Amino acid sequence: MVKLYHTHELSPNQCSSLLVQSIDAPLPLVWSLVRKFEKPQCYKNFIGSCKLLSGEGGVGSIRELNLVSGFPGKKSIERLDFLDDDMHVCVFSVVDADHSFLNFKSTTTLHEDKDQEKEKEVDGVRNYTINKTIAIESYVVDIPENSCKEDTCEVTDNILRWNLRSLAWVAENVDTKVSSLDLNKKEIAC
Repeated sequence: MVKLYHTHELSPNQCSSLLVQSIDAPLPLVWSLVRKFEKPQCYKNFIGSCKLLSGEGGVGSIRELNLVSGFPGKKSIERLDFLDDDMHVCVFSVVDADHSFLNFKSTTTLHEDKDQEKEKEVDGVRNYTINKTIAIESYVVDIPENSCKEDTCEVTDNILRWNLRSLAWVAENVDTKVSSLDLNKKEIAC
């Protein structure tokens, strides 16, 4: 799956990278946060607010982000390109912005950490649970004219690393009374 979704063809003026974050929370819970195209501020700290310009949060929807002060820009307009609830894949692109991350495209996939599988017996029936998730995010972005590949990747990696760590913190600190079954029925509040 990593090769399928995280292998990118680059033009000479683009760079790409891949980041991995281990999250001490079940995949359904983490996915409930990642898939909310209309509420990225649930875990992305650089976003002050988000409003949908078109769509209802599904593929093809366009959102406008107001970025917090200190970020190199104030607005970013993004399109949800692909969302797969079964494979846990989310892809979005920046379509317009006043920051230097032009032609930015992000792919996030979530995976259960099978090494963390635990056996539990309930009423004589053995169940296996996995309470750890691996989040992988890769991107492609244009290298600005006044920059180089290394600097562009370093800045972009730092922002995405911060977002992934924030995702882990939020997911790991959600009310533990919420069960995996509940995640399919209700929204996790932001």
